[in-house]
Amino acid sequence: MIGSLYAGISGLKVNTKAMSVIGDNIANVNTTGFKTSKVSFANIFSASLGSTENQIGRGVSLAGVNPVWDSGSLENTTSITDLAVNGKGLFIVNDDSGRELYTRAGKFDFDRYGNLVSQDGLNVQGYSIDVNGDLAPALSDIALPSANSIPLATNEFLMGINLDSTAEVGDEYTNSLTVYDSLGNAIPLTMTFENTGPGAWTATPSIPISAGSGATIDGAANIPVTFDGNGNLTAPLADSVIQLTLTNGATSTQDINWDLYDDAATPVTNGDLTGYSGASATSSQTQNGYASGSLQGVSVDEDGVFTGLYSNGTMTPFAQIALADFASYSGLAKMGSNLYSASVNSGQATIGMPGSGSLGSVSPSSLEMSNVDLSDEFVQMITTQRAFQANSKVITTSDEILAELINIKR
Repeated sequence: MIGSLYAGISGLKVNTKAMSVIGDNIANVNTTGFKTSKVSFANIFSASLGSTENQIGRGVSLAGVNPVWDSGSLENTTSITDLAVNGKGLFIVNDDSGRELYTRAGKFDFDRYGNLVSQDGLNVQGYSIDVNGDLAPALSDIALPSANSIPLATNEFLMGINLDSTAEVGDEYTNSLTVYDSLGNAIPLTMTFENTGPGAWTATPSIPISAGSGATIDGAANIPVTFDGNGNLTAPLADSVIQLTLTNGATSTQDINWDLYDDAATPVTNGDLTGYSGASATSSQTQNGYASGSLQGVSVDEDGVFTGLYSNGTMTPFAQIALADFASYSGLAKMGSNLYSASVNSGQATIGMPGSGSLGSVSPSSLEMSNVDLSDEFVQMITTQRAFQANSKVITTSDEILAELINIKR
């Protein structure tokens, strides 16, 4: 009879702990990235009375509290630095001592020093990207790039122009585009095409004196342009180079290639010259230089690549966030504040880029919600409450039987 009392007490203890787990799950129903936990029970080693047919159980014990690592639903947000992992993997953050911790809660933002941090001020880890687009080999803090982008001097331009085959000698067509020097100064470059006969023109680059750009064209720079009977370009036979002399402090001289032919020595298709019948007109033009610009914002893609958006229209990738994978997520040690640390049971972290190996992708402007199922928790609450009541009844009934036993001697 004493054994039934202790069995009932063990039932009260473990169901009290189970109710604590259920309460914790319900309390964190709105906690970003929270993983619900499930309680498992095990019977206590049985006492044997002479043979295996007469084994009597001694109650119940708490076998474990296991987190459920199913993904929670994603909630859209208005912040581009709110990130969610779509699949396996955890974000990596460093505390002040440099210790690596892991989280599924991607509520990140840039602090006053330009570092990407979690809500607790922990530095988010990733790989920096250099000017050539190459990833650094080691993890580091993700930090905002320079507030200003370096200007790029124009060294190539294309023009898609049709020059009217019915034009008369002396007729002119003018087209202008803006190029940039090494300091980012804008230079208005004008190309004037003068008809010199059937299918023949002369292209003359120039820079208006009124522009005040401190740039002049070296040499005569008159470029003969001819077309065959089908309006196809026959001269010049190669790309032409326009050379600028600069007196404004920028690097001088500056060579700008007029891209007329591709690598196969055929006229380019997106910036070609044609000599068809019809009004002379420009269909397209482009050049590869730009002025300096100020940082206007940041974008993040599904690969976790952070790109700086500048006022001059350039987009410069500067970092890629890293994710960590584990052999056993259930073995991770809870550290509070949605943080986990590696343990012997979890195994060491396998670190990589989003979308590589078994790692999932990144969803920008999203947060992973808790995976707590309230309906399931309420059912578990009811069954746990009934189990607690039943075990308390075992204790009161055993007490009544003991009282009757004591009264026998009277």
